[in-house]
Amino acid sequence: MAMLSFEKKYRVRGGTLIGGDLFDFWVGPFYVGFFGVTTLFFAFLGTALIIWGAAMGPTWNLWQINIAPPDLSVGLGIAPMAEGGLWQVITICAIGAFCSWALREVEICRKLGMGFHVPFAFGAAILAYVTLQVFRPLLMGAWGHGFPYGIYSHLDWVSNVGYQYLHFHYNPAHMIAVSLFFTTTLALSLHGSLILSASNPPEGETVKTAEHENAYFRDFIGYSIGALGIHRLGLFLAVSASVFSAICIVISGPFWTHGWPEWWSWWSDLPIWR
Repeated sequence: MAMLSFEKKYRVRGGTLIGGDLFDFWVGPFYVGFFGVTTLFFAFLGTALIIWGAAMGPTWNLWQINIAPPDLSVGLGIAPMAEGGLWQVITICAIGAFCSWALREVEICRKLGMGFHVPFAFGAAILAYVTLQVFRPLLMGAWGHGFPYGIYSHLDWVSNVGYQYLHFHYNPAHMIAVSLFFTTTLALSLHGSLILSASNPPEGETVKTAEHENAYFRDFIGYSIGALGIHRLGLFLAVSASVFSAICIVISGPFWTHGWPEWWSWWSDLPIWR
């Protein structure tokens, strides 16, 4: 495949973490590297195991396929493949694929001579997954506290955990996480809509510049964070949302076992009400 004109700027030698020039290779326009190989290995193995688990199950209905974690009685032990062991191996493959992809992103950043913002942000998402499937089950003493792999079964797990703590939306970290997720969407949608409106003006009008964009937000909300600032804000909000989503689930069970509405009793007990 012929190189595109701009590929010369980033298809450069070096930046690899493992393997040196041996694993410094590309497939078409895509950099692979050592961690690209391990990503493909873990992804294909994990997918094959999910298909195997579906073959052992009662249905091939995509919505109802379920790879469940081991029973709570297994604790933190190794379960037979048909009784939760498959879930354990798939979880290892998922973590291996996610971490490999993040390290591949690190190598690309090193090639481009840029910061590690992208792998850092992806690392926050990996943290949320590992918290759900590893850290929380470890703290609660059983792999069975992890969520199953399946569509309906996963939704059932979310619903059951919510009811287990009566009203999960009363979890303060959950409140912060949801607020940050919505704020991320709002901030970046405002940014995206502004870019589209500036670069795609009505017929007969000229394309607007950054000065027009800044002026719009100064008129709209009284302040413009700027082109670089909005991306930094988006990164901060998105990473914070992932981190607080990990916090909200890891404190539910290991550190708080009651219904979350009870946690707010401290508010009515404040001396200012007496």
